[in-house]
Formats: sequence, C-alpha cells, structure tokens
Amino acid sequence: MPLISIIVPCFNEEEVLNIFRDEILLVTNEMAKQPDVSFEFLFIDDGSKDRTLKVLRDFNKLDGRFRYISFSRNFGKESAMYAGLKNAKGDYCVILDADLQHPPELIPKMYELVSGGEYDCAATRRISRKGEPRLLSFFSKSFYKIINKISQTEIIDGAQDFRFMNRQMVDAILSMSEYSRFSKGIFSWVGFDTKYIEVENRPRKAGKSTWNFWKLFSYSIDGIAGFSTAPLKFASFLGILTCIGALIAVLVMVIKFFVTGETSGGYYTLLCVTLGIGGLQLLCTGILGEYLAKTYLETKKRPIYLVKETDHETKV
Repeated sequence: MPLISIIVPCFNEEEVLNIFRDEILLVTNEMAKQPDVSFEFLFIDDGSKDRTLKVLRDFNKLDGRFRYISFSRNFGKESAMYAGLKNAKGDYCVILDADLQHPPELIPKMYELVSGGEYDCAATRRISRKGEPRLLSFFSKSFYKIINKISQTEIIDGAQDFRFMNRQMVDAILSMSEYSRFSKGIFSWVGFDTKYIEVENRPRKAGKSTWNFWKLFSYSIDGIAGFSTAPLKFASFLGILTCIGALIAVLVMVIKFFVTGETSGGYYTLLCVTLGIGGLQLLCTGILGEYLAKTYLETKKRPIYLVKETDHETKV
C-alpha cells in the first residue's frame, strides 16, 4: 500500500492550523477510500513564537498519523522543507503551506499524474499575482527573467513549493545537502519530469504572512548566488571595462596636450572619476563577498536545522 507523506512547514500558524487540518482530512479521507493508499502528516514547526507547537501536540494525541518536529529556533522555510523530506516515510511526498494558499483539493489530481508513471513530480504554478503589491510583483517577475538568463538551470516563473513527488525525486533532492538552500532551483536542477498545474493566487485563510520585501530580496540573492556564477563574470567585465575607460581617458589627455597645449584638470572631474572607480570596486568586492560568504558557511558544515522536540526519532 503506497504511503503519501504530507509535509507542512509552519511558522506562527496557530490561527489556521485547525482549518488546515479539517480541509486536508476532507481530501485525504476521500482518497483513502481507495484500498491502495494511506497517509501520514508531518508538520515542521520552524521555531514558532505562538501556540503552533501546542496545537501540533494536540493533533498528535488525537491522531497518531499527525507527526511533528519542532526546531530549537527559526531556521527558515528551506530548512523546514528539507527536514520534512528527510523524515518522511512515504513512497510519495507532498509539500504544501499551512495557510491554505496551496489548495489541498489538487492532491488527488497530483497523485494521478505521478502514480501513473508519466511524471515524477506534479507542481503548481501561479498564473496571476492578484492581491500582491505591484512593486513586489514587478521585482518577482524581474528576478525570474534575470536568473533564467544567467543560469543554466531553468526556474519556472510562478512555480510554487506545492509539489507532489515520487521517492526517487525526493532522494535526489536529499542528496543535495547544501547549507544555503534555494529549493526552487534545487527542484529544477535535479531534473525529472514535472507537470505544472496552473492556479490562481489565493489569499491566506487566517494569520499573517511573515514574508516581506527584504526577506524575498535576500532569498532571490541566495538563488542567484546558488545557481549562477554570472555575477562573478560581470565583476570581471566591469573591471576590464573600467581599465579600458581609464586608458582611453589618459590617451585623450595626452593627445590634447600635444595638439592644443592645454592640460586637463578640475576638481570635479577628479572627484567623479574617483567616486566612479571606487563604486565599481565596492560593487565587485560585494559580489565576491557574497560568494565567499556562501563558501564560508558550507565549509563550517553546520547542521541545516536543530530539533528541540518531536513525537518520534528524527533524521538530521
């Protein structure tokens, strides 16, 4: 009997968890009427500050299929998804958010697509950004355009973390145990046949999102640094371009002196040149520093997450 693991990352989700449980049980109980499928539910409490952990304990007491892992602090959604996949027992794994922006009613369709053998993964893709701030939408679209031009790994615009995967794909993802994780890139990098289901943007059922512009910006930088070395080449190109520009400027001044006898000067000219070159140097140093920081974190070999409490033995 195939086992399907439902993996749910949680951070301060106490307001929506009961609603989520009711909706996910409606879907899975209907599917479980078929004699060839069973479920487990694995909630990852990512260091929540509210009563999320208490709610998860109650779920486990009422139904042993509802398992949970609680981190010692907030490690981020990427770590929570990795922990869920690492500890899932299922032949198939589903990742979806607790806020119900990912519609659970799509799980049966995803199961049909993957269990049939034609696809290894079924995922959702937003076809609209209705309800999202315009500035955020603009930067999101720009990010996908940039990363797909500079990276050899194609990352689908609007692709969500809501995914139904077979065990082979899950094991491939777990083999990439890097500390700085960008799952959208990892999902694409490992390959495998993926079917995208187009969905409309949905609001949260309850609670507030903890994502903001700066967190998303930082996440996008992680994605670019993790799946492209183009910024390093860009820094080298800027350095060469600056040297060529300086050489041309020197030649122009020399030619002007011999032709007209005039010397070029001026405080503002010198200031602009100094600030321009200094700015380019800082930009290139910053790009190098970003990659060096990623390398530094990887060499420290810190665990991706630390468990404070769980209802079962965990794998790190």
